[in-house]
Amino acid sequence: MNDNNTPAFSHYSVLLNETIDLLSIKPDGVYVDCTLGGGGHSLEILKRLVTGRLYAIDQDADAIAASRVRLSEYSERVTFIHDNFKNVAPALEGLGVNQIDGALIDLGVSSYQLDTPERGFSYMHDAPLDMRMNPESRLTARDIVNGYSRDALKRIITDYGEERFAGRVADRICEAREFKPIETTGELSELIKSAIPAKAREDGPHPAKRTFQAIRIEVNSELSVIEPTLDSLVGLMRPGGRLAVITFHSLEDRIVKQTFARWVKGCTCPPEFPVCVCGKKPSLRLICHKPILPSEHELDENPRSRSAKLRVAEKL
Repeated sequence: MNDNNTPAFSHYSVLLNETIDLLSIKPDGVYVDCTLGGGGHSLEILKRLVTGRLYAIDQDADAIAASRVRLSEYSERVTFIHDNFKNVAPALEGLGVNQIDGALIDLGVSSYQLDTPERGFSYMHDAPLDMRMNPESRLTARDIVNGYSRDALKRIITDYGEERFAGRVADRICEAREFKPIETTGELSELIKSAIPAKAREDGPHPAKRTFQAIRIEVNSELSVIEPTLDSLVGLMRPGGRLAVITFHSLEDRIVKQTFARWVKGCTCPPEFPVCVCGKKPSLRLICHKPILPSEHELDENPRSRSAKLRVAEKL
């Protein structure tokens, strides 16, 4: 907390310049930052607006509180929405907004959330198992670790963490919780480490990284909301409006890539049909056919950005 009791919500805005440049901000446009976080992207959007407006969404009340302070100079042009971005369409409709000129989604976990031990996101700190992006949500990492069956744990660790030793990790968790509940990130991290063969721990990321990612995704239903949210934003977008999405792992990026491809193609007829009979036309065009990656300079400044990818599409 700082002196006025506002959370010190810090977050390095990944691919900041590239994202803002490719959004091609109109001074009188209507924009949506679906993941406000530390407010870095929002600040740069607001600097470019004259009569336009920004709607800034975050499910974390700490992010909203901190950004109200950081963006106070532009308070007359920004509206804060405390909600999950999956609700972007009804939230905007409730404010009388039916069309937008651009939107941004940064799917990364904020530095504040990672570096605040009591939020329970990081295997680098010993803290209560939590991992909720919205602290008001009911499901926590503790619930999953202690309540999910062995098969359910293996499934999410395999599917969301892409961990090849998912079965061993699930077995170790289930063995440990027979004696007492697993309460902290430190306990869980050590259990995961003990489940992964020593040779496999010699290279690569921290042995708990993939499992922690998987549990975090499950806690926050992160993957299931991406496609419907993108569909909502495309539906709201005016022709010429742009949608920018920053992802941090292959599961997210695959969903974004496939969703963009569906809108770019338009036609839903089976490949064997000689001519289109569905009549659906393309709704998007890709601004860049390959994802944009962080520069060497950005990687030096913020190693956490190394897995980031930016994809941008424009409404036709």
